[in-house]
Amino acid sequence: MSSEQKSAPETTEAAEPRPRRLTYAAALAGLEGAALVIGGVWILVLGLTGDPDDRQQAVTGGITLAVLALLPLLAARGLLLRRSWSRGPAVITQIMALPVAYNLLKADSMAIPGGIALAVVAIAALVLLVNSATTQALGIKGPGRAE
Repeated sequence: MSSEQKSAPETTEAAEPRPRRLTYAAALAGLEGAALVIGGVWILVLGLTGDPDDRQQAVTGGITLAVLALLPLLAARGLLLRRSWSRGPAVITQIMALPVAYNLLKADSMAIPGGIALAVVAIAALVLLVNSATTQALGIKGPGRAE
């Protein structure tokens, strides 16, 4: 079977271009994923080369952050490719980011600007992800609208 005869992808690529809102949502999810990878690698390197209170906890935390980065990175790729499944992981990522942002905002430290930035990104991404143009571009139908 040639590559032209293979079955169509999960969602059909529409003739119209990808909405900017969908591209922006993918960019924000990718940004969050990249930040998690960078943070995880940073913690891992500090845990291995520095003098942490608990080396095992630092290494575990770094690996956990790097693995958690897979969710928003896969969601960002799916959004760019207009896959309908990708909106769920992207929304979950934003919902998980909101309590983290809240805890950063409650801190009496330099973490407050990070909390503000994370809250802004998470709320903006949620608004973009639930937008009707985004759901239409992903081929998501509402309840009772299945063909």
